Amino acid sequence: MLSIQDVSKHFGGLKALDKVSFTIEEGRIHGIIGPNGSGKTTLFNCITGLLPLTGGKIFLDGEELSGLKPSIIANKGIRRTFQAGKLVPSLTVLENVMSGVYDFSRKDIADTFFRLPFKHSKKENELRKQSLEILKMVDMDKAADRWASDLVWAERQFVQIARAAVYTPKILLLDEPASGMGPVETEQVGFLIKKMRDRGITPVVVSHDMKMLMNIAEWVTVLNFGAKICEGTPETIQKDPRVLEAYLGDE
Repeated sequence: MLSIQDVSKHFGGLKALDKVSFTIEEGRIHGIIGPNGSGKTTLFNCITGLLPLTGGKIFLDGEELSGLKPSIIANKGIRRTFQAGKLVPSLTVLENVMSGVYDFSRKDIADTFFRLPFKHSKKENELRKQSLEILKMVDMDKAADRWASDLVWAERQFVQIARAAVYTPKILLLDEPASGMGPVETEQVGFLIKKMRDRGITPVVVSHDMKMLMNIAEWVTVLNFGAKICEGTPETIQKDPRVLEAYLGDE
């Protein structure tokens, strides 16, 4: 589904990513791990068009994404969350989720001219319905009318996931979705990621929580100092000496 081919990103003399290659298979939960500074978030930024590539190419279903604007990449089916729960504080929870659809406000000509004042368009009603459904999936539907500024950290993360997944993207990039959460909330995130996969979304998860990731991921790619050092099933990579060295150091 998604092909990363020799992707590099340099910041001056710093090689944040150095010829990284791997593929994301449809319907498989893919984990990406590595120590701090290994290039995980930079990779997400390159995939979604927030950062231009220094080298390499990225393809979605055979179509090259390299050089496209983030909004175009999002509309092609790749959505993401951020490690920090970035919501619009002056909007409600429901409005934040609805804002995840880039073109939701576009209306048919007839709908524009004949709609009564203050009456929602058909597209807005459809989006509202789908947004409430995804909020129910993340157990935040009862908070739909709350202001985003009133949410605690874990609630913001769940709303962020709902916003990214509202229109069932092909691929959902989750950057540290359980960051700052306790054990119970982290377990909820794991269940939620599996639900997303069952909904037809392919999740790609960056996480420092090795236990959570190893419990849900079906394939794992390991980065260190901007390079891919290995990949495989969770059982395989946990025994790989290169992974142990990256996390524990070479004694």
